[in-house]
Amino acid sequence: MSTICETFFKGVKVKRLDDEGNSVNVYNKPVVVQLEYDPKGMLVKITEESEQKEFIVCKGSEFARVGRKGIIFKLSTETLLLTFASDEDSNQFTDAVMKIKADKSASVFSERTEESSASQYFQFYGYLSQQQNMMQDFIRTSTYQKAILDNPIDFSGKVILDVGAGSGILSFFAQQSGAKRVYAVEACNSMAVYASKLVAANNVDDVIKVLSGKIEEIQLPEAELVDVIISETMGNMLLNERMLETFLHAKKFLKPGGKMFPSRGELYVAPFTDEAFYMEQFNQAKFWATQDFHGVNLSSLRNPAMTEYFSHPIVDTIDINICTAKTQRHIIDFQTALKKDLQRIEIPLEFHMLQSGTVHGLAFWWEVALIGSNVTVMLSTAPTLERPAANWEQVRCLLSEPIFAKEGQLLTGRVLMVANAKQSYDLTIEVKIEGTNTVSSNTLDLKNPYF
Repeated sequence: MSTICETFFKGVKVKRLDDEGNSVNVYNKPVVVQLEYDPKGMLVKITEESEQKEFIVCKGSEFARVGRKGIIFKLSTETLLLTFASDEDSNQFTDAVMKIKADKSASVFSERTEESSASQYFQFYGYLSQQQNMMQDFIRTSTYQKAILDNPIDFSGKVILDVGAGSGILSFFAQQSGAKRVYAVEACNSMAVYASKLVAANNVDDVIKVLSGKIEEIQLPEAELVDVIISETMGNMLLNERMLETFLHAKKFLKPGGKMFPSRGELYVAPFTDEAFYMEQFNQAKFWATQDFHGVNLSSLRNPAMTEYFSHPIVDTIDINICTAKTQRHIIDFQTALKKDLQRIEIPLEFHMLQSGTVHGLAFWWEVALIGSNVTVMLSTAPTLERPAANWEQVRCLLSEPIFAKEGQLLTGRVLMVANAKQSYDLTIEVKIEGTNTVSSNTLDLKNPYF
C-alpha cells in the first residue's frame, strides 16, 4: 500500500447532492480538506466548527470526477461534491484516491493481524501518557541514547530508519549523532502528528522526516535505502506484540552490510519454585469449587476455572533465588533472522537441578544487544540487575501440576511459541524429570498476562 502523508487542500467548496442531483452548500465558505493515513486506506477530514465530517476512502469507495476540479463521493449516508481551488489540487487528490483503489493486495501486517487487535494496539500507543511512560523509563531511554551517541561512526552522515518511532525520541538521538537523514515511521496517525510537531518545534525537520503508516505498507521517498535501522519493539518475553517481525520486515529498506539496532536478542528461561505464588493462583480458582454460593453449586466450573487461571502468564519482578537451575537462552540474530523464524519457536530445555524442591513453573526474561562499531550496549530485564528496565519485568508461566525434583536430577522439556493473529503467541511449556515418569505441562495465552 502506498504511503499517505498528511496533506491539506485549501479553498475547497463542499456541496451535498440529493437523489435528484440537486445540490446545496454544506458550508457557507470554502474549507480545508485534510488527508491522513488510515489502516483501511485514507481518511478525509473536514474540521469546520459548523459541521465536522470525515470518511474513509478504501478500495471499495465510489467516486467520480466532475469537470476539471470536482470530485463526487457516494457515501453510506450522503453524496458529497468537492470542488477544489485548482486543477493541480484536484489532480493530486484524485491521484491519492486512485492509488488506494488500485492497491489490490493486503499488507503483510494485515494478513497476520486481527483488525480488532491492531486497532487496540495502535490506540494504546497513540496516547501521549503511554509514550511518557516509556520515555521516562531511564534505563530504556538512556541505553538507546548511549548506543546511538557512542557509535557516531554508524550514524554520522548516514541515512537512518526508525521503526515504530512513537514520539520520535530515537530519531532525535540519531539526529544528535550526526545523521544526514532520519525516516521516523509511525503507524498511529495521531502519534505521527505529535512527532511531526516535536520535529518542527526543535528545528530538525531538515533531517527528520516523519512518515505516517505501517512499515509493511509504506515506501521511502525516492526508494531510498538506509544505513541503520533503529527500533524499540520488544514485548514481554521479548516476542509478545509481534513487532519484532515488523523490525525484521524493515530490512527490505536496509543497504547490504547495514546495521540493526538492536542487533541481537536473547530469551532466558529457568525453572522456579514459589509455593506461595502457586497457591495464590490456585486459591483464586478455588472459588469455583463452592458448593453453596447463595444456594447455587458452582463446582461444575472448578476445572475450567483452574485451566483459565493457570493459562495466564504472570508479569512481575522475581527474586533470582527462586530459580532452581542455571538459565538457558535462545538467541535471535536480528541481522540474519527472517520473519518466519519468529512465527514458530521451539526451545529445547535441559536443566541440571542445583537444589531439591518443587518446580512450579518456568521464569523468563530477556536481553538485547545494540552492537555498534565502537561500543556494544546491553538492555536487560534480568532479575539480577539492581535497576532493570522498568517497562518490562520478568514473566512466569505455571505448570498445571507442580513436580518435585532432587538436586542433581536432569529436568528436560521444551518451550513452544506459535504466533497467532492477536499479535501474540500460543505458549506451551513441557518438563520431565529424566529417568522417571514425572512429567507436567501447560498451555498459556501470552496475549493476556496477569500483572
